[in-house]
Amino acid sequence: MNHYDTIIIGGGHNGLVCSTYLAKKGQKVLILEASDTLGGLAATREFSPGFKTSVAQTISHFSSKVAKELNLASYGFDLTGKTMSNTALNLEGEHVVLKGAGSNAELTGVSSKDAASYKEYQQLLKPFAQLLKPFWLKTMPRIGSKGIKDNLTFAHLGLKLRMLGKKDMGEFMRVATLPARDLMDENFDNDLLKSLLSWDGLVGSKMAPRSPNATILTLLYRMSGVNEGAHTIPNGGIKSLIDALQASAKDAGVEIKIAAKVKQITIQADENGLRANGVELSSGEVYSADKVVSATDPKRTFLELVGAQNLEIDFTNRINRLRCEGFVAKLHIALSDIPNFTGIKNPDGRMIIAPELDAIEFAYDDAKYGEASQNPVMDIVIPSLHDSNLAPSGQHVLSANVMYVPYNHADGWTEQAKAELHERVIDTIERYAPDIREKILHSELLTPLDIEQQFNVTGGHWHHGELSIPQMLMMRPTYEAAQYSTPIPGLYLCSAGSHPGGGLMGAAGHNAANEILREAKQ
Repeated sequence: MNHYDTIIIGGGHNGLVCSTYLAKKGQKVLILEASDTLGGLAATREFSPGFKTSVAQTISHFSSKVAKELNLASYGFDLTGKTMSNTALNLEGEHVVLKGAGSNAELTGVSSKDAASYKEYQQLLKPFAQLLKPFWLKTMPRIGSKGIKDNLTFAHLGLKLRMLGKKDMGEFMRVATLPARDLMDENFDNDLLKSLLSWDGLVGSKMAPRSPNATILTLLYRMSGVNEGAHTIPNGGIKSLIDALQASAKDAGVEIKIAAKVKQITIQADENGLRANGVELSSGEVYSADKVVSATDPKRTFLELVGAQNLEIDFTNRINRLRCEGFVAKLHIALSDIPNFTGIKNPDGRMIIAPELDAIEFAYDDAKYGEASQNPVMDIVIPSLHDSNLAPSGQHVLSANVMYVPYNHADGWTEQAKAELHERVIDTIERYAPDIREKILHSELLTPLDIEQQFNVTGGHWHHGELSIPQMLMMRPTYEAAQYSTPIPGLYLCSAGSHPGGGLMGAAGHNAANEILREAKQ
């Protein structure tokens, strides 16, 4: 039987990051990936002959520290690519457009008052984002911990808060817990601008503008990248990131097996209690290891791979209660040519269809009761304008995140229900791009249920669990598993279900590896 220092379950970007850090410290590491390709939701796949895309369609906050330490630039990944414009679409072509990043961004299509307010808004949020930035790449201590390392982390956070000053510290505590609606209404008049600026705090979640549950913290989280939250598609597309991570892992000595689905984590029981000591594949193969790291979501890890019989009932109940129902569908369209969006010369940025915050709220209300929204809101990109390898010459791919679409449809996700939603989404896009139907060669719509089934993600949730106050920071995913170690000795977590959360960042993989290496020294 093959033995490894560490086995990592799942070849998504966090699993690849974690594996490389461990291998660089001399560990013998094996990655087991269930599908035929690496990358998880960032894997590039062919959805129609000659047309490719990935569920993760842009990058907004990949860690520059991880990119530098793993030398990803030498493998072809460019973290500093040109940022994409963000356009809130208007039916008459009178769009609101945000070009550039952060406080240096150029805002057009709004009043001079809103333009001035935007600069003040950036000046408000940027210090808060900078305050939190170091802690996305740290293990957040357990509440009540008395360890020296943990106390230093709390002290560091306290110092950063004190350095804001009394007034700004109070403002941070207020703003961080506001619903997106309140923050937008406080600062702006333009409805399109409000939708545009709140979008990144909402997309991928089961929350709406009025939800009082960390949507602003999510915005600050996304602002931690080198482009202050602005989105990019790097040269070579999202695939360039996964290819670079794979190459870096292999050069560090990581062994990778694809099409290797893990059936269960093997648990050794003796007089010292339980301990994870390897994995068994669906094929029957068994691999042993000193440590097992799960890069899949927490619910799948504990309830399917470990099994409730190996867990305390209180812990199992907390895992069962994790909120991880996806609320976003993915639309992919193979196009014969670039569609003409009214009022846009070159649709190479990110386009958002959300006329006002109420439109987002009403779409959420539909999905909350198990119905796909009658008036879906979405963000759209044409990634083939940045990566020509995604489509045949002269043709293109459109990719859209469609909100809100429930994981559990009230009547079940029948083919008819999917077809009706598909037509409704195309109808919505057609209002802004009147010629799109004549250019459609093929399209697919993936509901959260489809995403769960195709990508092995519980609930089809991008982030492996809601980014909400009860499931963030030192409580992500839950008490006793929020510092990457788990109640089962030898078993660790490193997926987006761990701190700091989802999106293409690599922080969870980085943090888990540091925690494993720290414990190995003790």
